[in-house]
Amino acid sequence: MSDRSYKVKSRTNFARVMAWIVAGAIALLIATVAILYFVGVRYISATTGDGLEIKFFGIVDSNGAPKKGVLRYSDGTSASVNTDTGVLEYSSGDKYTGELKNMMKHGKGRLVCANGDIYEGYFQDDVISGEGVYTYKVGDKYEGNFKNAQFDGKGVYTYADGSVYTGDFSEHKRHGSGEIVYSYGDSYKGTYKDGKKHGQGVYTWANGDKYEGNFVDDERSGYGVYTWANGECYKGDFEHNLMNGTGTFTWPGGRVYSGHFENGIIVRTEESDEVIADIPEPQPMA
Repeated sequence: MSDRSYKVKSRTNFARVMAWIVAGAIALLIATVAILYFVGVRYISATTGDGLEIKFFGIVDSNGAPKKGVLRYSDGTSASVNTDTGVLEYSSGDKYTGELKNMMKHGKGRLVCANGDIYEGYFQDDVISGEGVYTYKVGDKYEGNFKNAQFDGKGVYTYADGSVYTGDFSEHKRHGSGEIVYSYGDSYKGTYKDGKKHGQGVYTWANGDKYEGNFVDDERSGYGVYTWANGECYKGDFEHNLMNGTGTFTWPGGRVYSGHFENGIIVRTEESDEVIADIPEPQPMA
């Protein structure tokens, strides 16, 4: 037999061996996948309510829903999931206990954040939505309605110092009608816009002073009535928290001045000189 014939047979045998090895590897891979599939191992993806993509690898239940495994999010975080205990433990240190649906927090649950904040309430598609209570580590607490993880709707916000706001929220801000009672005794009841006093309202100071009228961006602005605790009263125009424009000032003894005011002071006229020094300045607001 020639060397050439031997080499051809050797190459043929090597090719056959390699083919058998490849075929065996493929068969083993198929068998492994089949076994994993049979025992319930799956790879699943989904999208949360705030747009994050979730990828799950692990064991599913008889309905094909994730049971035990690892969740990986498109923002780089991950979490271990165990529906037997209803617990999600995140790589960030957050921990969720509660209802799950399609790999996501859905229904009622409790989220303990790594920074010490705690939320108890409802979730929808992995996002805080519905009624709930959010308690901050610093001591503040919000109880009310949420939408897309923000205060939205009716709620009560209690500050660590004891101040309490009750009313409407929108996108995490006071917005609509509401009332706040400050820990030091002042209070405001009226309308808000984007977190600021805006529109009609009543601000009452702890010492008994009261302003009732229009507000713009947290300032007395427009027509209003300011009554001092000693009985003095101003009715008229305000701007930047001060009496500006036309108005009437009344003293407890019955004296009355009607005219023009500028930055809290009567514009000087022969008739007004005697009363200029008697005009008090309205108090600042929180």
